[in-house]
Amino acid sequence: MHTSAPTALTDLEFGQFRRLLHDIAGIHLSDAKKPLVAGRLNKRLRNFAMASYGEYFKCLGKDAQELQICIDLLTTNETYFFREPKHFDFLRECLSKPGGVPSGRPLRIWSGACSSGEEPYTIALLLADILGERPWEILASDISHRVLERARTGVYALEDRDDIPRHLLVKHCLRGVGENEGRMMITPALRQRVRFTQINLNAALPDVGQFDTIFLRNVMIYFDAETKRRVVARLLKHLRPGGYFIISHSESLNGVNDTLKVIKPSIYRNPDE
Repeated sequence: MHTSAPTALTDLEFGQFRRLLHDIAGIHLSDAKKPLVAGRLNKRLRNFAMASYGEYFKCLGKDAQELQICIDLLTTNETYFFREPKHFDFLRECLSKPGGVPSGRPLRIWSGACSSGEEPYTIALLLADILGERPWEILASDISHRVLERARTGVYALEDRDDIPRHLLVKHCLRGVGENEGRMMITPALRQRVRFTQINLNAALPDVGQFDTIFLRNVMIYFDAETKRRVVARLLKHLRPGGYFIISHSESLNGVNDTLKVIKPSIYRNPDE
């Protein structure tokens, strides 16, 4: 067994991890991400007392569980409550209009790259506030098991509450006491309205039904052009006619899709049938 520190990540080894991540998740890592890959995987090498990243890469072909851990480590991204607030202002505006909420069925929204849960819980806070007793459902998906486990707990650092409007915080968030001091929790009543499930957007999608709005924010920046086209095409099969498709302000569908109509920057609408 090796007890010394692993050797530095070589360009050849970085290329192996880069291809792996692209093949599985559709994510393209630039050369500038080499230190990130080295840093995030270093603990795993130390855990197995491995001498090199190449040795760790070989083990991924034999250990599906470790492969999932590797993908989790390389796909975790920063997120926070009410990120890009104009999207939530738009959603509130749409749902508050006469006829803005479907009748006879639940409103359904999909958070397509939910990370640690802040985005779907933001949507849930908003829907609980606007719709009252009317039915709604949220599907929250991510490729990473690890962030989904965290998201399901609904537990966040207390400082994360700063982005949540006070009236929603008071009604739907609990302040931790005892061993949970310094943390907050989304109430169980709200948590049970969000279904978290692992979905790889770069593969065939499960039958999740149709949605009124799909959020796909802050994930396409990691895809190359062809991957973007395929992912968006897959998701659009699950967007109802007249439904909204929302991406990050830093992203664009130029050259990716020509069927959606631009409503506002980063907000698109599926044409009615």
